[in-house]
Amino acid sequence: MKAGLVQLCAGDDPVANLAATRDLITQAAAQGAGFVLTPEVTNCVSQDRAHQRDVLQHEEDDITLAGLRATARDLGIWLSIGSLALKTGDADGRFANRSFLIDPTGAIMARYDKIHMFDVDVSATETFRESAGYRPGDKAVLAQTSFGTLGLTICYDIRFPSLHRALAQAGADILLVPAAFSPVTGAAHWEPLLRARAIETGCYVLAAAQTGDHPISRGKPRQTHGHSMAISPWGEVLVDMGAKTGIAIVDLDLAKVARSRQRIPALTHDRSFKGP
Repeated sequence: MKAGLVQLCAGDDPVANLAATRDLITQAAAQGAGFVLTPEVTNCVSQDRAHQRDVLQHEEDDITLAGLRATARDLGIWLSIGSLALKTGDADGRFANRSFLIDPTGAIMARYDKIHMFDVDVSATETFRESAGYRPGDKAVLAQTSFGTLGLTICYDIRFPSLHRALAQAGADILLVPAAFSPVTGAAHWEPLLRARAIETGCYVLAAAQTGDHPISRGKPRQTHGHSMAISPWGEVLVDMGAKTGIAIVDLDLAKVARSRQRIPALTHDRSFKGP
């Protein structure tokens, strides 16, 4: 199976983002990708809650979800929509950060709501309180496809090895990590974290990312790290897209998952232990 990573610089206009995303997905499919992956918040990069309330939609009405389902169907591909920011109807007004797996008929095969919220003070000028705008999910998700079993995660989830280990032990061959990573933490931690999760689990890790200076019409500016990556089950960097938007194609060979786990069968070596 050929997988295509889509690296976006999405803004806060879902209509414009959809057009750019569909174009890159089509390019990836034209280069032979049967599985295409987009980044976190494919539909809208924004921290302005009032703007989000104006432009975001519920899942059943979301133009990005409908448009990308049609794109997957028209191209006959599997599609990971890294995540969409969606209204939920929750009483507190918080949104969902939700990933979707779409099959070649355009059907939704899996949904995953981001579990871990990015509530951090990266620097004196860069702070995030994701939980103020998004409600966390509470369920790990596996998805079966014709080419392997996928474990769904999103961005900050990468810092929690137990989630990825649980997915691998439940059968995942490929871990998905769509992201909109901070440039500061991305430069320091992005590649080491992705490689560590691949090495620990013997899984492929596919991470489509947002990149660059995002065109934001309201609220504070946003930059992301880019460097969409594909990591082999042995921890090798197969693809690093740098900071430019575009696509990259990578070949997936699940026999390498089996070989890596045979060489280092750590997933079967768990032992209980007493706390410190």
